Amino acid sequence: MSRTPKAIDQLPPATLAVIEKLGADLAVARLRRKESLASWAKRMGVSISTLQRLEAGDPTISLGIVASALWLMSRDGAIADLAAPANDRGALELEVLAAEALGRARARASQEARIRATVNKTQGVVNALR
Repeated sequence: MSRTPKAIDQLPPATLAVIEKLGADLAVARLRRKESLASWAKRMGVSISTLQRLEAGDPTISLGIVASALWLMSRDGAIADLAAPANDRGALELEVLAAEALGRARARASQEARIRATVNKTQGVVNALR
């Protein structure tokens, strides 16, 4: 019996629920197509027990098997968008925070430059009057 990888043991409950929903949705897709477990498993190139685990939302099922099921539904193209940079909200938030910090730093530097210019101009006038 193989050990469950630590990463699987550490999955948050919400993520496990999403995986279970995916499995249930895949089962519904198979049933709507009036495919048996045996015929769907054969088309995917997996055993019936593997397909049952997939449909039960077993998080240890490989991505390749999930992709195969999605391919049978003509939904494998959706995989390309799962981690697309344009959909990465966490990175986008970091970029926005960095841009805001840069904007504040530039505004502060501009203000300091204007103050220095005013001080220098004032000192030039005072020196000229002496």
